[in-house]
Amino acid sequence: MTAEPAVLHSLLGNHPNTKAQKSGQASSPLVTFDYFEVKVANTQFKAMVRDQKYDFGELAMVTFLQAKHYGKPYVLLPATIVGRNQHHTIFYNADRGPLTARDLNGKRIGVRAYTQTTGCWVRGFLSEDYGVDLSTLRIVTFEDPHLAEYRDPPNVERAPEGKVLKQMLIDGEIDAAILGDVAEEGPIKHLIPDHEAAGKDWARRHGGVPINHLAVMRESIVKARPDVVREVYRVMKESRAAATGIPTGADDPLRFGIGAVRQSLEQINKYAAEQKLIPRPFSVDELFADAIRILGADAA
Repeated sequence: MTAEPAVLHSLLGNHPNTKAQKSGQASSPLVTFDYFEVKVANTQFKAMVRDQKYDFGELAMVTFLQAKHYGKPYVLLPATIVGRNQHHTIFYNADRGPLTARDLNGKRIGVRAYTQTTGCWVRGFLSEDYGVDLSTLRIVTFEDPHLAEYRDPPNVERAPEGKVLKQMLIDGEIDAAILGDVAEEGPIKHLIPDHEAAGKDWARRHGGVPINHLAVMRESIVKARPDVVREVYRVMKESRAAATGIPTGADDPLRFGIGAVRQSLEQINKYAAEQKLIPRPFSVDELFADAIRILGADAA
């Protein structure tokens, strides 16, 4: 008897690697993807982990690690949806004088949320490669964590109501800011001037470009329909293969398979535990136990 097709309420942003899947070019007779249309998927991560709104989709790695710690019913798949080098994402105000990454001890750093995965990556390499003592930083945030159970550490403070991250940097209220994929503008300059070379070097030393979002699926579906898990993974791989112009090797931001993502996930676990985002690092095999069981060699 043929299994009924599964309808998955899905959260995927509009990325080069999701285009074929979202357009139906990459599809499956076993799965219907009911997409929630959203330009930026991270605006829905809170709904996913607090309300379990979605059956399948992309989720930021730090959010997933915290969700796993708090027992949220999602299973991780070894399919990267978003990855990038991170050295270009932190900025300073040149009008206030020179500043380098090694000068950050004791400074005020702005970031959208302390639990943001990009922020975790950036603080990690600042500590590891630039000698920054993270305990001396004063972190200024603007949003709550995605997980309601999590409480920010004591050195994290909320910006006053109505404040805007970039404007606080312009006004000199913070010393640096993690702004993401934006260009230099006026006095707002990259804190790491050789960020492109630094990012490539980091990727080669750490097993590839940092991973931001991976695919997840509702635990009850994973348990009841392993055939759906296999088909979703196949469709994601097909959609990824249809994307053009994606770098290869260590510069590939969209790696599939546990071997390809292992070192990156080990690193984000280490950083997250050091920054008190999770109580302890998870092992990669622990994170992918269900994927290994269901996908077998395809997960390798």
